[in-house]
Amino acid sequence: MRTVLIVDDEPAARYGLRRALEPNYKITEAGTAAEARSAFFGGQPDIVLLDIVMPGEDGLSVLRWMRETGHDSPVLIVSALDTAKTAVEALQGGATDYIVKGFDIGELRARVANLLRAADLGAENERLRRELIADGHFGRMIGAGPAMRRVFEMAERAAKTDATILILGESGTGKDLLAQEIHARSSRAAKPFVAVNCAALPENLIESELFGYEKGAFTGAAQQRKGKFELASGGTLFLDEIGDMNPVTQAKVLRALENRTIERLGGSSPVEVDVRVLSATHRNLPGEIAAGRFREDLYYRLRVVALELPALRDHKDDIPGLVEVFVAQLGARHNRHLRMSREAMDAQSRHNWPGNVRELRNAIERSIVLAESDEIRALDLPEEIRSGAPVVPARDGEAAFLGEPDFREAKRKFEVEYLTRRLKAHQWNVSKTADEMGLHRQSLQEKLRELGIKRPGKE
Repeated sequence: MRTVLIVDDEPAARYGLRRALEPNYKITEAGTAAEARSAFFGGQPDIVLLDIVMPGEDGLSVLRWMRETGHDSPVLIVSALDTAKTAVEALQGGATDYIVKGFDIGELRARVANLLRAADLGAENERLRRELIADGHFGRMIGAGPAMRRVFEMAERAAKTDATILILGESGTGKDLLAQEIHARSSRAAKPFVAVNCAALPENLIESELFGYEKGAFTGAAQQRKGKFELASGGTLFLDEIGDMNPVTQAKVLRALENRTIERLGGSSPVEVDVRVLSATHRNLPGEIAAGRFREDLYYRLRVVALELPALRDHKDDIPGLVEVFVAQLGARHNRHLRMSREAMDAQSRHNWPGNVRELRNAIERSIVLAESDEIRALDLPEEIRSGAPVVPARDGEAAFLGEPDFREAKRKFEVEYLTRRLKAHQWNVSKTADEMGLHRQSLQEKLRELGIKRPGKE
């Protein structure tokens, strides 16, 4: 039998609630906040009916204590206070529902039954999510190896809190996907998820993007505009590539995190914001701190929880599963139903994937588009993958164009060197080289004539 804890300082109110529910539930009672806390030591009730106005500590303090100590039983506020402000405060504090005294008995029973049903569904969803993580799935992310599962398990636990999270990892490892999934599993999931790429914004624009501006703050500011902090209020703000943020903006972000307020450019009044901040970077932040490019206090404020996504070369066992998903997803997008040959799969498992999962996905999409049959062969993969040798960047002395003072000549020398390298990689096959580069064969031939590039031994 399910247990209901009734918390109310009025004996008559507790009696009425007990009579309404005791045919179907086991009832325990508490007349004060202290008695309510003691009731949890005998076992967590399945649902709590909680009054707000009580002598000494009120019901909201009991609610806060429950949520802070990890008690997740649904809470139905049963109060004589019929004000929107009180209801909103209770729901924001973690209450599940709110009913005003003077209710119909049938409505009370229905509310309790519905809340218990919803709690059961939530518990079942939680169990299924744990099973998926054990199988190597975290939303759209895949990783059955121990390193990835460890990240998924930590992310699952951290998602339920409001802690700031710093996601580390090389470019292409899926930091943005992880941030989106953390938001989707948080209590803020119904609110906005706002992402900002700090590396993509010029220094003179990033502050106005983050904090907004008032009308007339600068030339062209014709009207007030809200920044990303305000747009994300109630939800999650994802600061991608935060290691590229300039020091001045870092100081303002730190102040916003500590005070939960921001100031728009050109404004003088603080604006309250309620955001959960996730951030990500591929940079070595301790190294950036040592070099004086990143604030140490902001670093520790951001990394309450740190999640590090491993490079794909460090969990190659996950490549077959990723390939299977990408072939199905991207094949459907391009209206092609293909399979991966054993030879092509072996080539992908040998490659070190410097661009990580993003490189793998792009290589598979390219292969799907270019494959001539219903099977993706090794020949359909980019040359550096099927050969097992990554494209080698120019060494010192080879990149002669870097020392060229004239821009046009430097550009010409770069084009000559780049195209010659790509042609050599394809044994001077112009069609294959053009396909890899995303050019038409005729366009490449015209460029080769313009630059005077000819295959060795041919006029």
